[in-house]
Amino acid sequence: MTDTVAPPEVHPSVEQIVTALEAAADRVVLVHPHGRTTGTELLAAIHRYARALDGLGISSGDLVAQYAPNRPEALAVRYATHLIDAGAVYLSAPPGADRRARQLEQIDPRLVVVFPQTAHWLPETTAPVASVGPVDGVEVRLDEVAAAASAEPFASRSQLGDLGTVLSSGGTTGIPKASIRDVAAWAAAVATPHRPERRQLASGAEAYLTQILVAQTIIGGGTVVLRDDSEPAALLEQIEAERITDLFLVESQLVELIDHPDVERRDLSSLRTLTHIGASASPALRRRAYERLGPVLQHTYGASEMGIVSVLRPHEYDPSDDERATSAGRILPGVDVRFRATDGTLDPASGSIEVRSPAMAHGYRNRPQEQGEHFVDGWYRTGDLGRLGADGHLHILGRAVDCAVVDGRLVTPTALEETLMGLPSVRYAVVVADLAHGRRVAAVLPWAGDQVDVQACRDAVAAVHGEAVAATLVVVPMEELPLTEQGKPDRAAILVRAPQR
Repeated sequence: MTDTVAPPEVHPSVEQIVTALEAAADRVVLVHPHGRTTGTELLAAIHRYARALDGLGISSGDLVAQYAPNRPEALAVRYATHLIDAGAVYLSAPPGADRRARQLEQIDPRLVVVFPQTAHWLPETTAPVASVGPVDGVEVRLDEVAAAASAEPFASRSQLGDLGTVLSSGGTTGIPKASIRDVAAWAAAVATPHRPERRQLASGAEAYLTQILVAQTIIGGGTVVLRDDSEPAALLEQIEAERITDLFLVESQLVELIDHPDVERRDLSSLRTLTHIGASASPALRRRAYERLGPVLQHTYGASEMGIVSVLRPHEYDPSDDERATSAGRILPGVDVRFRATDGTLDPASGSIEVRSPAMAHGYRNRPQEQGEHFVDGWYRTGDLGRLGADGHLHILGRAVDCAVVDGRLVTPTALEETLMGLPSVRYAVVVADLAHGRRVAAVLPWAGDQVDVQACRDAVAAVHGEAVAATLVVVPMEELPLTEQGKPDRAAILVRAPQR
């Protein structure tokens, strides 16, 4: 007879947060533009807001949406929502009131919470609206209701199988999708070891990965430093002043950080991990980042629908190794990855990536067509191409729709970016496939005081990838890259800047 081992007991994330804040007591857990917040202070705010939301009739199965700034009050509302067993979503803010209105209609929240800093994102909506702080046209002041409530402990109602968290996508080219997790799946997404020394700089919007990093840091006993932007000089200053140990940036932000002159004069010795996310960064970018920051770099692959899939940790990050320079790291324990070939059969080593994990979303909220396309038989179909290296490392080749076989060779945006960044005049390159119009658009940034040689770009691409690829490449020199709310390259804006043939 074989002994069986029971799986570890799962506790709702909000109960882990409450426990961590109780243990923190008078220790500072949040540093923010308006001051510092202790564990006791944040916990009292959570209990007050739980009573305020409960008094408004919010209950299990309801969804509370926030246009949230990086402030303690937004975190208190979020964790209070979980405490009363309601679902929570930080809303992304795509450009255009019409798109935000359609986003709200599809997400269908029971309550929308806005702040003075975010009220301009609120479109016309039939959903009830409350504010934290004074906002013209909003009558319900949730902060005033909470201030009048008791700060005594509010017993958790959170149930593992109930609606927990909805994650909003960026919606770069359409209405943002919103992936759904129950309380148990969200607990898996924020699971973390005890790390009281962690000082996490959270400069990204709460709608994205920031919300996971903040929850993990609090649960792990660390400290979160909140800021509203990722301006490189300010980030470097704050790393030094607050002795930051952990930071994450999308790759376009990483470029601006490593190329800023303050890198040389700031004390960055506290930094243990700088995670870069987004696209599969070209080896040229990785080499430059490693030269300037040293062995603190980490790269992850994941998405809002599936969580983190693989991690290339600092001790394995070696851009001088050709194989590691394109790696997205090792697949995390408990995560399953498989590949599907173009003929629909499974392939053991390469193809379209499909993922299954305990932290994966269960589907999309009110988006049945996309749900049917991506969530199939317990697996999430990512739409990315990848391969598994001989050393077990995952390699991301790019979005399948952005890749094409030309003259027998696979052409990917990352490979083209690597070629372009090998030129002395190109500081950074982002290639956007516009295959519907038979072209690829390369947004290229020059070094300060230099100009990009467009013909040299085409010649380099022709030499490495062939004349057929070079003939369809449109090179667009830019002084500044257009970015989305997440800080990622704005693909739609790049295509608009490209001249029409």
